[in-house]
Amino acid sequence: MALIRLDCTKCDVTYAPGRVLNLCGTCGAPLFARYDLERAARTLRPEALPTRERSMWRYHEVMPVEDPAHRLSLGEGFTPLLPAPRLGARLGMKRVWVKDEGGNPTGSFKARGLSAAVSMAKALGAKAVCLPSAGNAGSALAAYAARGGLEAHVFVPKDIASLFLMETRAYGAHVETVDGLITDAGRICAGLAKEHGWYECATLKEPYRVEGKKTMGYELAEQLGWTLPDVILYPTGGGTGLIGMWKAFEEMETMGLIGSKRPRMVAVQAEGCAPIVKAHEEGRPDAPMWQGATTHAHGLRVPKALGDFLILRAVKESRGTAVAVTEAEIIQGVKDASAAEGLFVAPEGGACVAALRKLQTAGQVTPDESVVVFNTGTGFKYVENMAPLW
Repeated sequence: MALIRLDCTKCDVTYAPGRVLNLCGTCGAPLFARYDLERAARTLRPEALPTRERSMWRYHEVMPVEDPAHRLSLGEGFTPLLPAPRLGARLGMKRVWVKDEGGNPTGSFKARGLSAAVSMAKALGAKAVCLPSAGNAGSALAAYAARGGLEAHVFVPKDIASLFLMETRAYGAHVETVDGLITDAGRICAGLAKEHGWYECATLKEPYRVEGKKTMGYELAEQLGWTLPDVILYPTGGGTGLIGMWKAFEEMETMGLIGSKRPRMVAVQAEGCAPIVKAHEEGRPDAPMWQGATTHAHGLRVPKALGDFLILRAVKESRGTAVAVTEAEIIQGVKDASAAEGLFVAPEGGACVAALRKLQTAGQVTPDESVVVFNTGTGFKYVENMAPLW
């Protein structure tokens, strides 16, 4: 098996795989799955990929679920990387692509991480899974739990859009609404998980959700002919995808799939909840709790990310930056992507479009640079959220 150990992301403690583990028992930091990359590189070659399934599991050598029978899949991943010349022209850029995650099962990028996490939960013998959610993660957890015959428990803020509640309950999950934000839902979820022995799939509180998200990095490289863009703009709440892609780039270089060139990673947040932006501007290694968090882009309404130090580390190492945008700029970004390219993006995707405009205006990206903008979900699931500002 290529998965050989779990490493703490802060201290030097390592763990053997094959049992339920959440955070590091020594320092409480997230754990990373590590693989025998020399072995993986023997078969994970560019020439082998065209005949493989068009899902994230095409990179199975660097995924934690070895037995195909244990993979709970709904066809997640291998989403299109769409050239966006008309959008680029609006923003003063010549080479812009949109990585469109809206076509994933349950309509968002959350399908990647929850497919991997719930698959591993079942493989490790769990009977019930749980997490706090702003919407999309809850519906994805519920879908994959249904696929695997597991019980699912989802905890969400009370102001969540009704569509997410309906969808998550349709998959058979137990849904509890909570006063407050996702951090408040997280505290309740963690307490009940400990009490009942549920497998907790909250962002970075187990080692495998990030493994599903990292496949976005593998796909970018494959879709761009094993090169990487100059800049990646990523909507950052919990930041699992940004963290995962940075991990993927390191793995790919070790296996000889790419060189040492890295994109500048841009963490995009809303002005009403921008702890990563504040920490980056202040040169901090982690981010303080953001008080009074508010934004219609609920995926960005994360006042304190467990992996904040990993997000900030990737931004710093890549010589990237962190950008905050207003609610009006978010909606304009949605409208720009829709009118220019026919892509009705989630508000989080709109935030990235808006951030690219700000970076171009400030001269932080040049017109000739290659840029990938992430749209993390379909805009159709956010109609209730966006309607007040539309």
